[in-house]
Amino acid sequence: MKTADLHLKEFIKSYEFLPSSLEEKTKILKKIYKNCDDIVFHPFFSKQSAYLLIFVSGLCDEEKIHEHIVRPIQHTSIVSPELPLIISHVTNITNTKILSNTLEIIDEIADGNAILFNDIENKAVSYRITSYEKRSIEEPQAESVIIGSREGFIESVSTNLSLVRRKIKTPSLKMSSMVIGTYSHTSIYISYIEGIASLQIVEDVKEKLKKLNVDAVLSNASIEEALEDNWSSPFPQVQYSERPEVVAAALLEGRVAIFIDGVPFVLMVPVTLFTLLQTPEDYTERFINGTLSRWLRYFFLMVALLAPSAYIAILTFHQEMIPTTLLLRIAQSREEIPFPAFLEALIMQVIFEVLREAGIRLPKQMGSTVSIVGTLVIGQAAIQAGLVSAPMVMIVAITGISSFLLPQYTLSIVLRWIPFPVMFLSGMLGLVGLMLGVLIIASHLCSLKSFGLSYLAPLAPNDSSLLKDVLIRVPLKFMKKRPSIYSSINPNRRNEGK
Repeated sequence: MKTADLHLKEFIKSYEFLPSSLEEKTKILKKIYKNCDDIVFHPFFSKQSAYLLIFVSGLCDEEKIHEHIVRPIQHTSIVSPELPLIISHVTNITNTKILSNTLEIIDEIADGNAILFNDIENKAVSYRITSYEKRSIEEPQAESVIIGSREGFIESVSTNLSLVRRKIKTPSLKMSSMVIGTYSHTSIYISYIEGIASLQIVEDVKEKLKKLNVDAVLSNASIEEALEDNWSSPFPQVQYSERPEVVAAALLEGRVAIFIDGVPFVLMVPVTLFTLLQTPEDYTERFINGTLSRWLRYFFLMVALLAPSAYIAILTFHQEMIPTTLLLRIAQSREEIPFPAFLEALIMQVIFEVLREAGIRLPKQMGSTVSIVGTLVIGQAAIQAGLVSAPMVMIVAITGISSFLLPQYTLSIVLRWIPFPVMFLSGMLGLVGLMLGVLIIASHLCSLKSFGLSYLAPLAPNDSSLLKDVLIRVPLKFMKKRPSIYSSINPNRRNEGK
């Protein structure tokens, strides 16, 4: 039994080109848009001919339609009703397109364009006069900086493209479009700089996106999974940004950016682990401060990953490593704790994650209050009830705060869950288990690739020439070469030799 959707597709396919008669065109289009009360059919007449305008209510500027299309055609003295003549001599909207295929016409209507038909041609004119409510450009919420631009991407892809185009004003900046989503028909733009980006990576991105078969692209998740080489890994293999200058910098390094209509984040590939640990402020601060901030981030990445596991391992199996005075204090605080260190850490980590999740899900006005009050009250109550010790609360708190130092939210999510299996190994085997956990994570990271690029590059495989922008942030005047890990085309930056 055929579904209504299949019937509609077959009906549209049977009318690949609409007939010339306006009456027949109207009948076919009304059948296609049956029960679509937001689709406006606006017939009108000039002195010589009859016309029909179709558009989506709310997506088009109806005032402009009447002022720049309907009224000029009704009052024109030009006798020919041919559409090209109407476009060039009567209506004064420049962004137009002549269409003949029915599917193209349907796509243009869905994009919020107004479509004009007459009663003698089987073609149509698409007028781009889209007008719908959209958020104004604001400071990015997920990538805030002290010194830097206050512009952030919004949900309109055309606005996002223009923000990057304002920063890179060269025709070498290419924006290749495609449509993805059987029902959503979402516009995707693949951006790169010709002459800098690897064309092989650009083609790989296009090929992967062409193979993507989904009903709709409602978020970046569908696109992200299609771009990742290893979808089962918890580590992100795509970088997000809502800052135009970050995307512009990535394009100038030879990377590829993917813009999605309706999503205020731009995806960038390929990525490495060290790319995900860099922030825009690394390059706006003085190089010494930028380097120290970067080291702080690397150190607390390890703290977020290993601190509870190291505490469990040393306290359970290697007490001789703790100074005697400190060991006595810890022992005193754990006198009434009925659980081993592993269970104690597990309880506190789970409580911390519950509070963090509740803080995110609750309304903004309540979220921060619940997180702060919940952490203080529950932490204090757990200590007084003898469920956990004060040192363990401190270790878990430091671990949680350390994960907030990471600039990419997708990477900080990984550090919420990866410590749990490492804690289990440490609780079972001590430092041997901790090292086993580290080796498993390191092996997994070594096996990851993003569009053929090693996830740990340039550390593994080692390329010492590129470490100057990984371990340290050298002054900009010494950064004359683009990172060769992304592309070997045009390795010199523009300021070389100056």
